[in-house]
Amino acid sequence: ELVALIISDKPENDCRILDIGTGSGCIALALKSRLAQAEISGIDISEKALEIARKNSKINGLDVHFFQADILNWQKLDWPDFDVIVSNPPYITESEKKLMHKNVLDFEPENALFVADADPLLFYNAIARFASEKLRRGGRIYFEINEKFGEETKKMLAGFGFIQIVIVTDIHGKSRFVKAVKPD
Repeated sequence: ELVALIISDKPENDCRILDIGTGSGCIALALKSRLAQAEISGIDISEKALEIARKNSKINGLDVHFFQADILNWQKLDWPDFDVIVSNPPYITESEKKLMHKNVLDFEPENALFVADADPLLFYNAIARFASEKLRRGGRIYFEINEKFGEETKKMLAGFGFIQIVIVTDIHGKSRFVKAVKPD
């Protein structure tokens, strides 16, 4: 649904896209399959996840650049500017862990899922700060979110100067995505 949301906004086919917290690379690879001329990169803190993403890229014959980076310390690297930034970062609070299905807990690394109750927007703040500097004017940012924090995420993005901030519901009617634009 996140990829479909991005595609529905009709990004230029030759745009530059960054997937933050790429994991297996599914978002970056799905975007590349729809936007063949786009320059797409995916970052993750986990080298193990990146190995899987690179294998998936090779299996699918899709040219996506995957590299290791920590978005909480993004200033340590030299970054180009991007037209689209997308992320499905850890957003499940520790207190919600007991509500998770066993099949998810058995196959997903905890650092890809959970965030401290005290700072549920930790990654969103870091990504918004990054995007405020590295997203081109008129560029778009897309998040998958915890349905409990849609309004807070929207306010946080506004605080970074983003406009046209919209909470989007998923196929089950839950607030699941937020998209915004960096002003011209």
